[in-house]
Amino acid sequence: MPDVSKTFKRLNFFRGFLTTEEDWNEGELYHVQKRMLHNTVLHAPGVVPHYLGGLRVGQRGRGDMNVEVAAGYAMDGSGRDLFLPEPVIKTITVTDFRLPQTVHVVLSFKEEPADFVSYKENLQFKGHKRIAEGVRLDVIGREPDIAQEVELARILLDKGVKQVKDALDPFSPRPNEIDLRFVPVAGVAGSFLKPQTRAELAELLAAKQAVYSHMAHALKVSTALDVLHAVITFQMLLVSNYVDFRNIFQLLTQMIMLQRGMIGDVERDFQDLSVTKEFGTYKWNVESVKLDQRYSLQFLTDVLTTQRNATEALRSLFAQYMRPRVAVKAEPEGVSEVIWEKIKVRSEEFTEVLSYEGRDFKRVDVLDIFDEASEKKHKFAIAEDRDRYRSRQKLKFPDGVVVEDVGVHFEGGYCQFDVMNVEPNRDVVVIARIDYVRGDYECEVTVNGKKAPNLVAPGNDMRFRWRNWPYVIPADLVSEPVLRLQIKPIKLDRDINFFTVWIYQPM
Repeated sequence: MPDVSKTFKRLNFFRGFLTTEEDWNEGELYHVQKRMLHNTVLHAPGVVPHYLGGLRVGQRGRGDMNVEVAAGYAMDGSGRDLFLPEPVIKTITVTDFRLPQTVHVVLSFKEEPADFVSYKENLQFKGHKRIAEGVRLDVIGREPDIAQEVELARILLDKGVKQVKDALDPFSPRPNEIDLRFVPVAGVAGSFLKPQTRAELAELLAAKQAVYSHMAHALKVSTALDVLHAVITFQMLLVSNYVDFRNIFQLLTQMIMLQRGMIGDVERDFQDLSVTKEFGTYKWNVESVKLDQRYSLQFLTDVLTTQRNATEALRSLFAQYMRPRVAVKAEPEGVSEVIWEKIKVRSEEFTEVLSYEGRDFKRVDVLDIFDEASEKKHKFAIAEDRDRYRSRQKLKFPDGVVVEDVGVHFEGGYCQFDVMNVEPNRDVVVIARIDYVRGDYECEVTVNGKKAPNLVAPGNDMRFRWRNWPYVIPADLVSEPVLRLQIKPIKLDRDINFFTVWIYQPM
């Protein structure tokens, strides 16, 4: 780094100024030191990726102790330019080290006088006309000093090593494999992405944000939230003009790794989603990318193409749930009390479509109490209860039909579960089979944290104990395709029970 304790002085020419070689050398030194000062203060040292060959270190095809260093540009911690105009082969001499040992391939600055001349007429006039700036390529056995040298690669050499190779897994190189994880990346101002590429990337990230927001918040896929955060961070860097070949591959790699983690969770916990054709397309496009750090413009094109295909597959899968929300309050569905009374005493199976009084209702979800998979899928839980128990009941409906069902009873606290696959901005009808001998209760209800009308079940029946109790969630509370219901008895000592729960919406 240049000495900044003294004042910088430029040459100032005037008529009659008799210059000497000292003046001219000081003039050159001024510009060299000012450039070094600028570089050290405003730029981080390291390799500039994707300029020429990015100084990438790779194995030789013959499989020996030589490595090939591609052409490129870097800057050391003292602000000096390290420029390698063409590829160089470097031999690693094993006898120089005590194995096993980690060695470092480093690039450092060097300069030497060039173009020597002497004049026969007067031999005291002689010297070098130029100072040639160059670089030195070394393999060292210590940690590099960034002020003097820039690391291009490191290799853990094992005893008996015969050849060095590219890493099979660049994120976890093995002994005798080229490790590029510690190569510093030079900091530059602004982005070098083409405006068209930046615009296309912004459009892709916006589509991703919508998809993963739906999966994280509506479908409750927890790892989708991780991907969503990565996408938002990517967007912020892009808006800040910080995305280009220094980091775009690492950003994409991180996002793809999170996507692959999410795929595993979906296949384990959301089997209905994982078996769809669209999710299969998404999975193939995400997993088809080989993350081997062989970065190039073609690799970037391939990654962006597969990410677009993956995003479009999910957008297609969730299209009906990702329509723009209706800002105005939905019109009342206008279902008469006659329909509710008929549903309460229905002993027949609850089919996919119910038809009463000229009105049709489509079944969108079913919560099967006492079925472990169904309870897990709907995140069914009872909390803060004083007592609870499960029971299997064979009871009669008012028409005399005996039906067997399994349910849960609880006293105090509250129960909660998710209602899925609903169409936003339309009424949702929750029909819960109850043992009406324990009727005559009232519960507070919240939907996605918002207060809803109370659930009221007046009266009871000691003889015909089954009822299918309907509860309507108003359309203005149906803002998402997944609703989180919480049902809390107003009287703490009241025994509440639920058996099978069906979810319908008016057609």
